[in-house]
Order: sequence, then structure tokens, then C-alpha cells
Amino acid sequence: MPFIALLGATFVVGFESLVSWRYGPMGIIGLLLLTIGIKARNPTCSSIGAIVLVLMMTRPAP
Repeated sequence: MPFIALLGATFVVGFESLVSWRYGPMGIIGLLLLTIGIKARNPTCSSIGAIVLVLMMTRPAP
């Protein structure tokens, strides 16, 4: 059981750093809103976070 928790935490930290590196502060805000919305079972907050992430991923390459 502790191995699964450690593996999950490693995945989350790695994914967060990838989003931060690739999409910057707005990516972190979108991920934070999505996570808070899912944890709090608030569809508005999670929808806004998902929309921010989708917009960040579909923008044209610089």
C-alpha cells in the first residue's frame, strides 16, 4: 500500500512540473482549479480549470 501511494505522489508531482514547465503560470492555475473542483465536487470550478487547460493546450505554437 505505501508503494502505491508513493507512486501516485511521484506521478502527481511529475505531472505538475510538466504542466508548469510547458504551460507556465496559467497552466498551474488551470490544474489547481481542476483539482480543487474535483476534490470539492464543485462542477463550476472543475469546468473552469478544464477549460483553462484545454485553451492552453490548443493555442498555436510560438
